[in-house]
Amino acid sequence: MNNHILNKEVQNFINTNLKSDVTKLILKGSPFEEVSIQEIAAQIMAKNSCEKKLSTWFNTENIYYSNKLNIEQTSSEITATYKSNLVSGETLIDITGGFGVDAYFFSQKVTNITHCEIAEELSSMVTHNFKQLKVKNISTYLGDGIEFLEKSKEKFDWIYADPSRRNDAKGKVFLLEDCLPNVPKKINLLFEKTDNVLLKVSPILDITSALNELQFVKEIHVVAIENEVKELLFLLEKNYIKNIQVKTINIAKNNTQKFNFILDDTSSAIFSEAKKYVYEPNAAILKSGAFLQVSEKLNIAKLHPHSHLYTSSELTDFPGRRFEVKHCISYNKKQLLKLIPLKKTNIATRNFPETVAKIRKKTGLKDGGNQYLFFTTDINNKHLVLICEKA
Repeated sequence: MNNHILNKEVQNFINTNLKSDVTKLILKGSPFEEVSIQEIAAQIMAKNSCEKKLSTWFNTENIYYSNKLNIEQTSSEITATYKSNLVSGETLIDITGGFGVDAYFFSQKVTNITHCEIAEELSSMVTHNFKQLKVKNISTYLGDGIEFLEKSKEKFDWIYADPSRRNDAKGKVFLLEDCLPNVPKKINLLFEKTDNVLLKVSPILDITSALNELQFVKEIHVVAIENEVKELLFLLEKNYIKNIQVKTINIAKNNTQKFNFILDDTSSAIFSEAKKYVYEPNAAILKSGAFLQVSEKLNIAKLHPHSHLYTSSELTDFPGRRFEVKHCISYNKKQLLKLIPLKKTNIATRNFPETVAKIRKKTGLKDGGNQYLFFTTDINNKHLVLICEKA
């Protein structure tokens, strides 16, 4: 960590050049002896990455930024706020501290936070930043979080872990046992030190696979932002053996969609041919696998067991996008093109033998416009095109 980066004139230069072309800036070289132009460029790129994702950091003076990749991998303020509402009490330890975003938001809900980070430079950065952010209830520890727990005699109200999905031997990994730290292997240690564990895993991790590796799972949270799954969270409680609650949330600019259900319940779907309205589940629902539960709880029909589109005669609230069906036709190129006069439309396939790219190539339809086409299969195993507009 180069403390000269925090000098007033260097910070002024960084802030003045936030919108400058970084490549051209590098060619000019650094105007400061103690700070290289590469270090300045790294700070500019990382700070720009924080403008929307970490606005608290962006709008605070004298923040020292980690590299851009680290910033991209850290929690956003939106997801960190969501996680902070899952915890409470006197003590929480973050054993995989990172840039400190989660610890910062946990500190608003828990009295005392311990932030463990094994990388010396990153730990120093975070310690400095917490002072700039005027946080007084977070203690930073340089070292391995698991080793800290092994040496500690304290019992915490919560342990939080966000294991690294990169392994020196295997590269990018998706099984929990291949992540660092190996939470399944250390689960007994964790429950010696707490009754509650909050675990963040890769959003592309298979939920069933994770459940096979873990014990005492109480809740699973699937968190999507603007219909993109950003975080998959497992809340573990010592000796918990009851039903697992699955909570899905899709946070958008204008609304927040929530849908909760019990994992492995005996839900059953109803099926129907396409009616007046069609519904497409949001990304959090799709990730959770709540296909039967959505049909049963909302009392709307599925088009097909594998199509994951729903339909109803009356418009209803739905955790996803809602469409009014203008035409329902068999997949016939000539008939289809008659109904799309502008030759521009939005295309999606659900349980259909052809890809979007292949359909566009065959039909010549371009992307855009206010119409939405769903190429799908109905309950009679008939290939259909639903020509829709947003409801």
